[in-house]
Amino acid sequence: MIRLLLNLVTCGAVLGGLAFGQVTPAESVVSEPAATPAASPDETAKSSAGDADITLDAASLLPDLPPVPAGKATLVGGTIERLDRVQDRLTVHVFGGEKMKILFDTRTGIYRDGIRISAAELRQGDRVYVDTMLDGSEIFARNIRLKGSGPVGESQGVILSYRANDGELQVRDAISPHPLKVRVTSSTRVTQGNRTVSASALTPGTLVAVTFGPQQKGADVAREISILAERGANFTFAGQVTFLDLHSGLLVLKSATDQKTYEIHLDPSEVKVDDSLRQGADVTVQTRFDGSAYVARSVTINSRSQ
Repeated sequence: MIRLLLNLVTCGAVLGGLAFGQVTPAESVVSEPAATPAASPDETAKSSAGDADITLDAASLLPDLPPVPAGKATLVGGTIERLDRVQDRLTVHVFGGEKMKILFDTRTGIYRDGIRISAAELRQGDRVYVDTMLDGSEIFARNIRLKGSGPVGESQGVILSYRANDGELQVRDAISPHPLKVRVTSSTRVTQGNRTVSASALTPGTLVAVTFGPQQKGADVAREISILAERGANFTFAGQVTFLDLHSGLLVLKSATDQKTYEIHLDPSEVKVDDSLRQGADVTVQTRFDGSAYVARSVTINSRSQ
């Protein structure tokens, strides 16, 4: 009996060992990441081209603006009445009662109290002082300054009229389609050369430069008036011809004395000229101021352009 029990125990142990030996630990299954096919060279090139399109500065595709027009600027003071940001145009209510349309663009310097600002800061109603110059047939703003007070502006032109009883002076400015109106007071300084003269010298046809201040009693006040030329006065200009159009009779000369540019009217039927008179020539021109323009009486060629 005992032997039978021992045999049963031994057989059970052997069978259990065999069963245990056939069981193996379960292997951990780890998913490998799916392989991504390599991009072809064509696809890589297309991707790079797409990135380039996204980062391209559109402004670089625009043509460069021409340089700021050369020549002397005229200071105009007034209030912005209308601001067209699409066409980059200001309508300025000029001190004196008239309106002027002025173009501006990225070449225009815009300043507030001497600090440069963007055009986005311009507002309707702002009081501005604009350095204006002709750009073809348009008036262009070289600089726009926003200030709270101080001198208003300067103008140069021919006197149309002067009323001594109320002090109203009207000047035809070449850059403005409307005359400038200012008030001459007892504090207005009138000069001719280095001399101080009386306001009675302000006669029609006289070429003057006017500096005027803020309005008082509804009118701009002339601070200083400089008499540049009287009707019938003779002037001699020497310098380089910067523009010549014999058909319209216009000669533009840059003076070697003061580096300013002067327009001189020239009638080839009255003044002897030849092929040596051309742009770039160094000339001396005798003129007479007729009350509206300098009229050439003789032209001498000092040297020819190369």
